[in-house]
Amino acid sequence: MKNKILLVSILLISILLITSCKQRDKTLDTKGAFVGGTQGVAASFEPLGVEEEGVYSIFDTESFPIEVTLQNKGEYDLQPNDVTVELLGPAQSEFNGISSYVLKNQGVIEKISDLVPTGGEEVVTFGDEVGYTSPVRGLTERTWFANIDYNYETIVIVPEVCLKEDLRDTRVCTVQENKQFSVSGAPIQVSSVIEDTAGKGIMALKIKIKNVGSGKVAKQGDNFGVTERLTYSLDDLDWECKSGGKENEARLINKEAEIVCKLKTALPTGTISTKQITLTLEYKYRDIIQEKLRIKESAN
Repeated sequence: MKNKILLVSILLISILLITSCKQRDKTLDTKGAFVGGTQGVAASFEPLGVEEEGVYSIFDTESFPIEVTLQNKGEYDLQPNDVTVELLGPAQSEFNGISSYVLKNQGVIEKISDLVPTGGEEVVTFGDEVGYTSPVRGLTERTWFANIDYNYETIVIVPEVCLKEDLRDTRVCTVQENKQFSVSGAPIQVSSVIEDTAGKGIMALKIKIKNVGSGKVAKQGDNFGVTERLTYSLDDLDWECKSGGKENEARLINKEAEIVCKLKTALPTGTISTKQITLTLEYKYRDIIQEKLRIKESAN
């Protein structure tokens, strides 16, 4: 009998622990309506020559192409001219055959989806037959860089925000807790969504965002500077959102920021329901890639 009581007690404790863990882990399910991921544009140089010892190599009498492949690994369709690619590195006087050092994407680069699981791509060509013009003694190496700037968005869906005027009412939903959310694939991600109150009948959401990529952030239309900022908007006009006291704009400090959204007016007496809200983050993102080219002296 004692063994049975002990077994039942262990089972009850196990159930409570599992339930508690599930409650704490609600925010870990960040896919939901989206494929997910932490990338935007993944860029890479196409081969510059024949690979030798991990370095692309050519003779000084050969020409070579300079092309950059842009692949959309996130969940925002890139429109024409959304991506700017700038070729950097060696002095322009050292090479000929380069049509332009700054190019934009010409077509739509589709987001990842069930139909396009690897994401759309476009190849940007700076020159098909680029030549090195300086004398070569033995060999020389030049490192090419490509600066990638692109406009992007992150979509955050919170499916069940609790709208409850009387917090003592335990029915339907809970206000003060971590909320489950879904976030689209992008370099700016959401790490948590917490619902709380900001007064009687006034719900509030604390949304923490983070730059999980290696690149820099700026507002769309702005230049990249020392500070990193982005803009955002909520799909529900009953709420107002601020970050650091500024409405609809957030400044990232150490790659992170918190957006607080709250109801503009208190809920009517007796209100108890759930509602879905969607937050859109808009920004410009900058990454840089590089590739080394070895140029060998040809035999006369």
